[in-house]
Amino acid sequence: MSIDRLLAIMARLRDPERGCPWDREQTWATIAPHTIEEAYELADAVRQDDAALVRDELGDVLFQVVFQSRLAEERGLFDFGQVAAAIGDKLERRHPHVFGTEAVADVAQQSEAWEAHKAAERRENGQGAGALDGVTLGLPALTRAAKLGKRAARVGFDWPDVAGVLTKVDEEVAEMQQAVQGGNRAEVSEELGDLLFSVAQAARHLGVDPEAALRDANAKFERRFRDLEARLAAEGRTVRDADPDALEALWALAKRSVG
Repeated sequence: MSIDRLLAIMARLRDPERGCPWDREQTWATIAPHTIEEAYELADAVRQDDAALVRDELGDVLFQVVFQSRLAEERGLFDFGQVAAAIGDKLERRHPHVFGTEAVADVAQQSEAWEAHKAAERRENGQGAGALDGVTLGLPALTRAAKLGKRAARVGFDWPDVAGVLTKVDEEVAEMQQAVQGGNRAEVSEELGDLLFSVAQAARHLGVDPEAALRDANAKFERRFRDLEARLAAEGRTVRDADPDALEALWALAKRSVG
């Protein structure tokens, strides 16, 4: 089987005598950043809707799971089979309407049941029963901000609609401007954080993934800036050579030409 082959390859890579020097040196901690990077590369492949690229990136993510599992196996903690069994058990446990006798009327009710099962599991594991318990610290900050807001909203702590959130965004912009005028760097940082948190809540109310929206904005900026650079290069100039008015005009051209 393909998975058996992959597990065998991983074991060989970690072999103390015949393995790869780099792979042999890795630990859970050193591999974790690569795991996160591979997840983002998969998300980008999905965004591009490139089937071959999605397949390859899924393989890279799977390899990360195999790698981490191998490290655990070497320490006598667990192996890949136990990882697969654990997620299988969890999926069956959290889908009693599929694998058991419970019934759900729609997606909204199923989502509520899912969160209730997760909360029960956290209590059983001694993780606490607070509304914000279990929101992973390692998440990207914008994603975690949206999740924190979503958790708080479930217990009634939220704005009634997006208009209220946007008003809060305006308030935070004003407070940041005051902090900038005051010249206190710590206050500026704090107010900017409050502004970003409020923007994440606006995204949540609008049904938009703030991380995905920012990635798209990054890509858009990159397209436009590269177009601007290319136009200047065709004239034998660089961005540093152009005055603000020229850059503004070129930026307007880039917006029209590359979106």
